[in-house]
Amino acid sequence: MSGGRRRGRGRDDSAPVPPRDEAELAREICLRQLAVRPRTRAELAGALSRRGISEEIAHQVLDRYDEVGIIDDAAFARAWVTSRHQGRGLARRALANELRQRGVDRDIASEALGELDETTEEDTARALVERKLRTARGTPEAVFRRLVGMLARKGYPPGVAIRAVKDALAAQSAEAAEFAEYIDPDALADAESELDRGARVEDPPG
Repeated sequence: MSGGRRRGRGRDDSAPVPPRDEAELAREICLRQLAVRPRTRAELAGALSRRGISEEIAHQVLDRYDEVGIIDDAAFARAWVTSRHQGRGLARRALANELRQRGVDRDIASEALGELDETTEEDTARALVERKLRTARGTPEAVFRRLVGMLARKGYPPGVAIRAVKDALAAQSAEAAEFAEYIDPDALADAESELDRGARVEDPPG
């Protein structure tokens, strides 16, 4: 009897395993991705492609997720802008770049970024500078350059960055205030803008 049981188990183990449903696998991949953080449709499409899911099945699954609201690029963009601006102090330019990298449509990104107005952006720039200035060391000129560079890396336009740092320096000390008096934000902003445009010129196609 024991031998018969072993043979029975052997027959069960060797039975052919039905192929896994591709759509089911695609849904599982998407849900695992979404469990980590919200994703855009483009991010999920990329994950499915990397796992070998066919384009047809990927479209079917993602279309269904669109219909039921599991994927919502507009909501994603709004939440991303709010979170990254409040948490990291990123400005619209940096946020636009991040949304583009995540495959958010330009119109959807523009609408989300429109909720971040210039006044809020300027207030955040000043708050970032004031916080950094508490522990900044060096001459006023060195501190000025570091803080303007910090804001530039976060996507702030040259004029906003320079004015925020100048105002903070003017309120810090007599030495810093004297240095700040000689800063022309508009002239420096024009120069910074020219350098920035030059740095972003694309190489000609080879």
